[in-house]
Amino acid sequence: MASTALLALCSTGAFSGLAVEAGAGVCHATPIYAGHSWQEATFRLDVAGTTLSRYLRELLVAACPEHQLQTLPRKAITQLKKRYCYVSLDFEGDLRNPARHQQASFFIGNGSFIHLGSERFRCPEPIFQPRLLGQTEPGLPSLAFQALQKIPATLRKRLADTIVLAGGSTLFPGFTERLDKELEAQCRRHGYAALQPHLVAMPGRGTAVWTGGSMVASLSSFQRRWITRAMYQEYGSKLVHEAFN
Repeated sequence: MASTALLALCSTGAFSGLAVEAGAGVCHATPIYAGHSWQEATFRLDVAGTTLSRYLRELLVAACPEHQLQTLPRKAITQLKKRYCYVSLDFEGDLRNPARHQQASFFIGNGSFIHLGSERFRCPEPIFQPRLLGQTEPGLPSLAFQALQKIPATLRKRLADTIVLAGGSTLFPGFTERLDKELEAQCRRHGYAALQPHLVAMPGRGTAVWTGGSMVASLSSFQRRWITRAMYQEYGSKLVHEAFN
């Protein structure tokens, strides 16, 4: 058992920073200092990859109601999302100007194609604007900024210098640039102009937590934290809390 945020940081060789995770089920912004998660400064967004896949299906059905998209397998929708969707750096502007829409077509068998236009950048937008799905919570950039605000001022710059992205939903083209742009805007708007967030977006960030876990488990200092079957059988489940707290 370990904090996914901490493992994401460990995958980059850091033990202090802000982990911004966007995976399949949930997004988190978690400050980590000296290997410890700052729980009271952790923020959560219940919009992530699975939600975006459902949203993409809705967008496609709305654009092409006569097509049998309702029966398209979830795996095919997920492939569409991963292969063709991207984050817009100017969502409202792109939405108003059809000339900016980057058209794409996807062959689904039986001689049929799916054509994508604005759906390509509208699909991941709820991570930045949850209101598009009828939710009132702020988007991920706002949550990341709130997490930085919540920690002591003496540590704020240090953690802002290492903002590690992790999870498959951070892999959309344009995701890093949009998050960086909105975080900087939040800092200026709220009087933190001197705070210059630095995003760490590794190519393998989709599996950053697994990578970090493998690295941590190989450390000599970690070996005393293993629980053997014999230990578990002797002490029971309470041993888990004693070992990992």
